[in-house]
Amino acid sequence: MTTRWSDNDMYGHLNNAVYYELFDSAINGWQVEHVTIDPLTDPTQGVVAESSCTFYAEVAFPTPLVVGLRITRLGTSSVTYQLGLFVDPEAAEVGDGPPKALGHWVHVEIDADTRRPTPIPEHLRRLLETAVVDVRALDPT
Repeated sequence: MTTRWSDNDMYGHLNNAVYYELFDSAINGWQVEHVTIDPLTDPTQGVVAESSCTFYAEVAFPTPLVVGLRITRLGTSSVTYQLGLFVDPEAAEVGDGPPKALGHWVHVEIDADTRRPTPIPEHLRRLLETAVVDVRALDPT
């Protein structure tokens, strides 16, 4: 992910809102790269129902970043993403492993006309299934 000079705030690090923009772009960019989505004509739309971010360390322009994405829950009409913001180890002079921030993002699929929850379309579900991770299996406790 690339950031812009204007993404830095007066304290010299990325403004909090930029983290949400990066997460939103990562999710939508990943989907658009793998399935056909047209928010203006599709019969369903994924809308954000919940989001949060936990900050661990500052980053600032021009640090090259990468957003990791996994799905921790895939329901009938909703999907829960976990996103990690990392310094890009391939583009930075010094990359380090720990995430700089962790995002939590829930999309609910809605009918474009009624605006009510609806099942996730099959073509999108197939993509989402490729990123599902059982986070309980990752917890050593």
